Amino acid sequence: MEPLCPNFDLLKSSSVPLFSHRLSSINRGISKRSSASFPCVSSYNRNCNPQASVKTEAPTQQQPTGHDLIKSLTKGFVGFAAAATALASVCSDSPAFAESLTVAFPVSRAQEVNTVQRTLVEAWGLIRETFVDPTFNHQDWDLKLQQTMVEMFPLKSADAAYGKIRGMLSTLGDPFTRIISPKEYQSFRIGSDGNLQGVGLFITVEPKTGHLVVLSCVEGSPAARAGIHDGDELIEINGQRLDGVDSEAAAQRLRGKAGTSVTVKLHRGNGSGSGSSIKEVKLPRELIRLSPISSTVIPHRTPDGRLTKTGYVKLSTFSQTAATEMKNTIHEMENLGVQSYILDLRNNPGGLVKVGLDVAKIWLDGNETLVNTVDRDGHMSPINMANGHALTHDPLVVLVNEGSASASEILAGALHDNGRAILVGHKTFGKGKIQSITELHDGSALFVTVAKYLSPALHDIDQVGITPDVQCTTEMLNSPKETLKGKSWVSSLEADSCIMVAEHELDIQESKGTAS
Repeated sequence: MEPLCPNFDLLKSSSVPLFSHRLSSINRGISKRSSASFPCVSSYNRNCNPQASVKTEAPTQQQPTGHDLIKSLTKGFVGFAAAATALASVCSDSPAFAESLTVAFPVSRAQEVNTVQRTLVEAWGLIRETFVDPTFNHQDWDLKLQQTMVEMFPLKSADAAYGKIRGMLSTLGDPFTRIISPKEYQSFRIGSDGNLQGVGLFITVEPKTGHLVVLSCVEGSPAARAGIHDGDELIEINGQRLDGVDSEAAAQRLRGKAGTSVTVKLHRGNGSGSGSSIKEVKLPRELIRLSPISSTVIPHRTPDGRLTKTGYVKLSTFSQTAATEMKNTIHEMENLGVQSYILDLRNNPGGLVKVGLDVAKIWLDGNETLVNTVDRDGHMSPINMANGHALTHDPLVVLVNEGSASASEILAGALHDNGRAILVGHKTFGKGKIQSITELHDGSALFVTVAKYLSPALHDIDQVGITPDVQCTTEMLNSPKETLKGKSWVSSLEADSCIMVAEHELDIQESKGTAS
């Protein structure tokens, strides 16, 4: 791996210090407008600090396959993600980068702003080489760097400078392409590992409105106990409006030391309709353990009177351990004599995409296509299994709803389109874009939408979602928690209308002998 720019130049001026960066054209011309004209007296070179290097893949002439992309970018993908074009360094001596030029910008005298200026160039370069829209929302991206650097120059604080980067990224028109601070990134990594201190909310930006909405609540968490539902819109946190705040920044405000509290204001309903309401609630922060798997065996009597066992598996998030825990759960249930399965992906907001693909492999045989990726140039690449062997061939129903997003949709699409499962529930969230994550030199992280994905049957999911084969009602899911007091978990599941529909579909599969 090479640093973002092996020759990071600083140019001195008699009046204003200059920030210089060598840009590679990558087989296309660079607008001369990207070169700011400031007087320059002398210059000197210095190597980048190794700690400032960005983990990127070296560019090659050969078009990578979808499987290669997933493999090479595994550590940089989240939720909502799958595969993309290999990342290319902004500065490179590769023959593929035929031209280069030096662009000079004024260097801030405030050290903390100067550091963020370098972060700006890193972020700009990664966007330039990997962002899914090669028109950058129909704007001159080289000129955008110049404008943002000049706007950043007079600032005095790092926070204000980061604000300029966020403003630059917002012009791309993609709420999922964003930068988070070093502190936010550390919290994000802790959450991906499965534990955090907070209130138990999964939130996201609704692409059509830009509003922050609740995807789901961790079962038993402070948010769940307070009656917060998926679809609720977050308006304020501790009295501060959330207009223009991205999901990770909002999540950072919700997190905090266990034993403290946070006040949130939410909007529920559809606009000005009679069912619309504003709710404010004070939530205690607790240690939230994000165990990805919960399971049980549901006794089921078939139409012909036989008593069978249905394995119920709830997958709540695609954390690092989810696939391994899924394998262990299936092995245990097979040993218990389970004859059919219900995989519950309701209110699962996604997570690590490679984990989602690994979970799909547990249920599938052969060389099936798991997902198709489409890069910025429109090239589609299938990601296929390689001589897979399913752990079970028992009938399978997958439950989905509006809170099933990203990796959940990839998994549901893979199992459905390959004829392995029936989908029951409600239309999914509809996030079919792929993000890579790159840690920048100052510890911040850049999320970039690098591609989109299609299901194995080439269905576009983004902002559309997946419509299940069979709909079900959700009265029990939205009923007061008090109605379930005194009941076992199995009894509660048996009262879930979607579980009942799923069991009926399993009976139909068994009667037709269609277990795959």
